[in-house]
Amino acid sequence: MKVVKTNKALFQAISSWRKDGHTVGFVPTMGALHEGHISLIKAALAKNDVVVCSIFVNPTQFNNAKDLALYPRTLQKDRVVLEEAGCSLLYAPSVEEVYPPNLETEVKFPFKGLDKMMEGKFRPGHFKGMAQVVKRLLDLVQPDHLYMGQKDFQQFTIVAHMLKTLKMKTQLVVCPILREKNGLAMSSRNQRLTPELREQAAIIHKTLKAAKTKLKTMEVREVEKWAMKKMEVPDFKPEYFSIVDGYTLKSVHDIHQHDYIVACVAVWAGEVRLIDNMIYKNP
Repeated sequence: MKVVKTNKALFQAISSWRKDGHTVGFVPTMGALHEGHISLIKAALAKNDVVVCSIFVNPTQFNNAKDLALYPRTLQKDRVVLEEAGCSLLYAPSVEEVYPPNLETEVKFPFKGLDKMMEGKFRPGHFKGMAQVVKRLLDLVQPDHLYMGQKDFQQFTIVAHMLKTLKMKTQLVVCPILREKNGLAMSSRNQRLTPELREQAAIIHKTLKAAKTKLKTMEVREVEKWAMKKMEVPDFKPEYFSIVDGYTLKSVHDIHQHDYIVACVAVWAGEVRLIDNMIYKNP
C-alpha cells in the first residue's frame, strides 16, 4: 500500500493508474478506523481495480472546538488496518494540502433545506464544511465510485444531492451500518465511551427497533415523543428522534403517503455525541 501526504504524490499515483485503465474507488474517512470503515474498503475492492482511502480530520465541519480537539487520531494503527484490508493507497494530507491559502474551496450549490433539519439544527455549519471537504477530495482523487456508510444518513443524502446538482461523474455507493454485538452502530466516537456507557448505548438501537413497531398503532409525532422519553436514562441526553422522508428529510406525518421512511436519532452519552438511523420503509 502506498502512503502519500501531498497532492502532487496523489496525482502521480492516480495518473499512473488511469493510464493503465484502472477504475478507482474512494473511501473518505477521518481515521480512528473500525470494522465499518473496513467494510467500505472491501466493498470498494469488489467493484474497482484500486482503492484510495483518505484520513483527514476536517476542521471546517466541526462547530465545536472541543469536539475537534478530542476526535481520536490513530494514524499509525489505521495504516496497518488499511494495509491488511488490501487498500491500494492511503492519502493522509495536512490541512494546508487540502485547503491551500490561495485556493477557493467553498462549495456553492443549493442545499434545498437538506442541511437545516436534524444534524443541521444542532450543528450549524457542519454540512457546509462536510460538502466542502468531500467536493475538494473528489476533485483531488477523481474516483469512479465514492463509498459512504448509511450511519451518516443525512450526510450521504446531501452528498448525493451535491453530485447530482454539480453534475459530477462519481457514483455514490452507500453501504449498510455495521453494529457492535449490543446493536450500537460502529463509530470512531465509540472509542471515547466508557465500557459502561458503551454497553448502555444499546438503548439507541433498541429504541429505533421498538419505535418501528409502535408506528403500526400510534401517530408519528407520538412515536417520536415516546422514543425521546425512552432514551432519557442516566448519563444519556437525546437531542432528536425524527421520522422523516428518506428523499427530502422532511418530517413524515402519514406513513402511508411515503415510500421511503427513515428514523434518525442523535443522543449524548456522557460527553460523546452518537447518531444512528433505521430505514423503516424502503422504496
